[in-house]
Amino acid sequence: MAVVAAIVCPFKSAIAEWNWVPTGSMKPTILEGDLVFVNKLAYDLKVPLTLKRLATWDDPKPGDIVVFFSPVDGMRLVKRVVAGPGDAVELRSNRLFINDRPMDYETVDSHPFTGELHEDATPLLSHESGSAGRHWVLELPTRSALRSFPRQVVPDGSYFMMGDSRDNSMDSRFFGCVDRRQIVGRAEGVLLSLDKNHSYAPRFGRTLSGFTD
Repeated sequence: MAVVAAIVCPFKSAIAEWNWVPTGSMKPTILEGDLVFVNKLAYDLKVPLTLKRLATWDDPKPGDIVVFFSPVDGMRLVKRVVAGPGDAVELRSNRLFINDRPMDYETVDSHPFTGELHEDATPLLSHESGSAGRHWVLELPTRSALRSFPRQVVPDGSYFMMGDSRDNSMDSRFFGCVDRRQIVGRAEGVLLSLDKNHSYAPRFGRTLSGFTD
């Protein structure tokens, strides 16, 4: 057991690991009960069991889904990068502006897993397109939420994170930008998915899948 731990722990710390997602802040892209694969070599190589970087070959890009440590309490979170260093970011009535250019929104009627969103309010699904690529976003119009914030510029070495479930996400709107050093790695896809609303039945359609755009 000691030998296995000596191999597995450094591997998970510096190369790759998996992360259960317990909340719906990234719906509909990621659902509660998804086990996501985290590529820790996407941007750099760290000393195992630390945040110290030995080498860096890339940086997060707008549109990347990343795992990072919250600036507030150190909890590991999964969010989307919407703006990077030097970018101006603003939100007006849930419409995102990056460098003073509005994102495009296409309202859609359904998502491949619409029946498994399990929200207490009627969700509004859209495709958001712009500097962060094209991806799903979800709104809950009847829920009280922070849907606007003034223009701000992301500091050097920092990133602005948001959940795809815009009205149900604790993200950079509340705790500010995330330092590059706090980013663990990039989430690449779903390894396994269990539906906690149906006795943790497997969602076979999501197993070993990429993130639906």
